[in-house]
Amino acid sequence: MRFETYTPAHPAASLIESIFHFEGFQPDHSIERVVPTGHVFVIFELDGMERNTFDNDSLQPNASFRQAWVSGVHRNYISISAHPDSEMFVIQFKAYGAYPFLHRPMSELAERVVPATEFPAAGLQAMRQALSTSAGSEQKFAVAEEWLAQQFRADLVPPAAIVAVVEQLQQQPAAKLNDIMDSFNGSQKHLIAQFKKFVGLTPKQYQRVLRFNDVFQQMQNDQFLSWSDIAHRCGYSDQSHFIREFRHFSGFNPESFLKNDFPDDAANFFPLDRER
Repeated sequence: MRFETYTPAHPAASLIESIFHFEGFQPDHSIERVVPTGHVFVIFELDGMERNTFDNDSLQPNASFRQAWVSGVHRNYISISAHPDSEMFVIQFKAYGAYPFLHRPMSELAERVVPATEFPAAGLQAMRQALSTSAGSEQKFAVAEEWLAQQFRADLVPPAAIVAVVEQLQQQPAAKLNDIMDSFNGSQKHLIAQFKKFVGLTPKQYQRVLRFNDVFQQMQNDQFLSWSDIAHRCGYSDQSHFIREFRHFSGFNPESFLKNDFPDDAANFFPLDRER
């Protein structure tokens, strides 16, 4: 598989987590579970194949997507299709970075995967056409750079105080949540409203997503796993709390997660129907 990444120019660089283009993806499964990361994604398929989301319990298709779509920030895992010979182009925004480009409060997109047709002013379908006719990753990244420049609205950039809270939540342990919220120069109600607008979640919800992703990092770094140690390191009150959160965000209990060798897979994407 070919996988290329790109860092855009200012001012977009401070709002973008990653831009990447891949082709020739050959999965050994057809359905994969995606656990939340706290990001918003704009996704373009460049191979002409329809993508599906699935009911998490029955694994029956519940929606289909072509050309381009937006995946809002999620608090729960979702199930999506994986296809051989895939080619896709993806813009991953930082936690607070999508509003200046999509021009919609992130709370409207939370827990949703939204077709590009719901963003007529964003020109996502035209961008997909430009991407599909561009030769090679370098030209595709140039298309993305132009789109970011055209869409960017400085008046929708989050206030520095909100960025500071996001960054503190990313850097500080979960036990510091209340201290971080108290440090905000404004009411808690205003902080929560601003967080929903720019991030799509409340500070507490976002912190839970961050903590669960920290669990994955601990699992990948520790060859001799102790659930009680991981629960303690990541700030869970006890092991039962850790297990409940693990099931909430991944749909698995920790033991079955290990039995499926999921820590060896790509972070946040886990096959559901891989033959062994």
